[in-house]
Amino acid sequence: MQALDVLILLLPVAINTLPYDIMPVYCVDVYRRGFGHSGVYTIYPAGTSCEDQPEGGKWTVFQERKDGTVNFYHGWDQYRSGFGQSSGEYWLGLENTHLLTQRKKYELKVDPEDFEGAKAHVQYSSFSVHSEHEGYKLHLSECHSVNPNGVYLWGDSIYGIGINWMYWKGYKYSLNAIEIKIRPVV
Repeated sequence: MQALDVLILLLPVAINTLPYDIMPVYCVDVYRRGFGHSGVYTIYPAGTSCEDQPEGGKWTVFQERKDGTVNFYHGWDQYRSGFGQSSGEYWLGLENTHLLTQRKKYELKVDPEDFEGAKAHVQYSSFSVHSEHEGYKLHLSECHSVNPNGVYLWGDSIYGIGINWMYWKGYKYSLNAIEIKIRPVV
């Protein structure tokens, strides 16, 4: 085995043993290091999109739907590890979201948009995802009724199969876009 092969094999081990203050774990770490704009940055455990918003931004986007280019009808393995591209439509993955939400207390924000351009949002003061052993159980501070992983349809849809948010547009309207993001609670 050549020296380069050994270095490439050891790179993941070296990266995983670096202290978290060297590598950004959260989007807020990216901003603290001088990157002040929304964009796609690599954070650990995974690369994701970071968004700075005027109302107190620095959100980590862990799911985005906006044009139907990615099919969200996947099996357990894909929902565990994630799919899509963080520069477009994607799902960060249950394991990555679990790892992020175990280190700090997080809040969650959901931003849906309909096909007429109307937007809404809901924010939860506490959010976490439990381990795979616990079935990646979702914890929210309040109740919810949303289907962000439904089939990408255009407006009216069959009951409950589209990207629905029951309290805003009901179960028979599939949303144009939805972005789900988290940030540490200060």
